[in-house]
Amino acid sequence: MRRALALSIATVVLAAACGGTAVAPSPSPTVAGTTSPTATPKPSPFSLVVSYSNLIGDELPLWATKEGGFFEQNALTVADLQNIASAQGVPAVIANQVQVAQVGGSEVLSANAEGGDLVVVAQLAGVYPFVLEVAADIKTMNDLKGKKIGVSTVGSSSDIATRAALKRMGLDADKDVTIIAVGSAAQRTAALLAGSIQAGVSQPPDSIALEDKGFHVLYDLASQKLPSANTSVVVTRSFLNANKAVVQRYVDSLVQGIKKLKADRPFGIDVLKKYFKSTDDKAMGATYDFYAQLVTATQPFAKPEMFADAQTILGAKSDKVKAYDVTKMLDTSFVQSAVDRGLDKN
Repeated sequence: MRRALALSIATVVLAAACGGTAVAPSPSPTVAGTTSPTATPKPSPFSLVVSYSNLIGDELPLWATKEGGFFEQNALTVADLQNIASAQGVPAVIANQVQVAQVGGSEVLSANAEGGDLVVVAQLAGVYPFVLEVAADIKTMNDLKGKKIGVSTVGSSSDIATRAALKRMGLDADKDVTIIAVGSAAQRTAALLAGSIQAGVSQPPDSIALEDKGFHVLYDLASQKLPSANTSVVVTRSFLNANKAVVQRYVDSLVQGIKKLKADRPFGIDVLKKYFKSTDDKAMGATYDFYAQLVTATQPFAKPEMFADAQTILGAKSDKVKAYDVTKMLDTSFVQSAVDRGLDKN
């Protein structure tokens, strides 16, 4: 049944492309006349398959958590992180091939509107992390008319961001420009450099590479800190209900990883160098500063307003998405528990 639903959701996602609290242990027995402190038992190790959707800085908190050893500290065994695009990552979670996925919130919304039962337990990127990069000959918003703009897939986070930017610029995404699905962020950058598209949302380090080649920012979403469900931390409701303590330990690890990330710039830059396979200190430093200062929240709560643009844009073509109650898929109790225990404090 779960695999059948996964296949059904996969079809929906691809079509769009064209709180747990640990139980307190019992007190240890004491010898008469003495007192003995209560010891918290160490949880049993739990193995997880974890995925992320794209090689972009949104995933830096996850990478930092992994490289900082916080999963191990919380008795979680997480092997190499799997890079699985959201269009495939959402069905993989539903089929339990992946237990925790970092995916675009718009894909989660689409899947749940079609019968999925995914739960967002944290938000790694709760604001748009994008600028709209354009070719050198595009000087004004009016110059963008008639041009080709690249996104990863239609209905993806980059597509939602592109359409949100165009709307705020006074342009109609369906009439004034042509939106083309070109694949990953790296493929979008390659398409821009090749001239097959003339504009696309980007973020460091890709935006730095583009600007070195003569591209420039026409519209800056990131500096406005507009709410967005760009990268959501997702589990199935059945996995959550059966493994609340494990989900709590996962979220605890993320909160601790974010704390480390924000406090230790050299560590963050080293993590970026590893995942981007880069030795460029300047580009990796700029990428760290962008994400640590503008994008990553110390307390990674998922909030309904982060899904508003996605619901408006996708809901214009889907009554199910338009009618879906976003609050049903958000569980903030795990982040709240981590915050209540001070895991986000330096």
